[in-house]
Amino acid sequence: MNPRKLSYAKATNSALDKNSSHVFAQKHALNLYSMSAICTYIPKNACSTLRLSIAIANGCLDSIDEHEWIHQNNQTFVASLSELIKAEYTFTFLRCPFRRLASLFLDKIVSKDRVAWTYYDAIHKQTELDDLNFSSFVRSLRNPNVLMKDHHWRPQKDFLVYQRYDDYFCVEDMASAIVTLNNTIGFSIVDAREKTKHGSDGFDIIDNVDFTKNRARHFFGMKLKNTLPSYKSLYNDELIETVAAIYGKDIDLYSQECGSANLLFEL
Repeated sequence: MNPRKLSYAKATNSALDKNSSHVFAQKHALNLYSMSAICTYIPKNACSTLRLSIAIANGCLDSIDEHEWIHQNNQTFVASLSELIKAEYTFTFLRCPFRRLASLFLDKIVSKDRVAWTYYDAIHKQTELDDLNFSSFVRSLRNPNVLMKDHHWRPQKDFLVYQRYDDYFCVEDMASAIVTLNNTIGFSIVDAREKTKHGSDGFDIIDNVDFTKNRARHFFGMKLKNTLPSYKSLYNDELIETVAAIYGKDIDLYSQECGSANLLFEL
């Protein structure tokens, strides 16, 4: 078998363990030991579901009820260089960049969890989190220092430790991924959404309203009433162009590997 080709090994001439691009990607490559497989997980791309499923497959957990364990064990199954090269099967999950960013805002920023405070520091506390709207959030990501501050909004390309994976799945078609992974390596996906509440599942979705300028505190109030804006309603033409400019490589990758049908907007 030909060795796996690494994406960032040649990014610098420094020792590989000092190569920041490679080290970052490697930290998100997890072993499925009995399957000789590597899964790259990307935050906001069904990552809690994947990490829970991997922990169960690796014999550390028994069920979804133990899901809190994964948050203290992000590095437990990280692959070594040898394991990366020798893997018999590799896969990752991509997500429409427009959906990923909207989901992040409505989940992490609106709820003011730890990630939101990281963002607050990145913008030097210039806007209170409750007063932040989606438009301002997106525009702020044009600043590379903000864009690279946290992995929840960092470009998906940065996580891909391999030049090529055996399979690229898309979050928007999880059903197909479940079947393929089970048939290919016997890996069972355990859906963690019911426990983590990180997505929009279970909420009444409001569409056909312009929510681009609504503040985070407004969306928090909506959440208390079990409603959320649709992802599409957070965008206008300017924001679509801005995201396309910032995440152009991610959009190209997604279109190439998953097709453009599940992109939120036609470009």
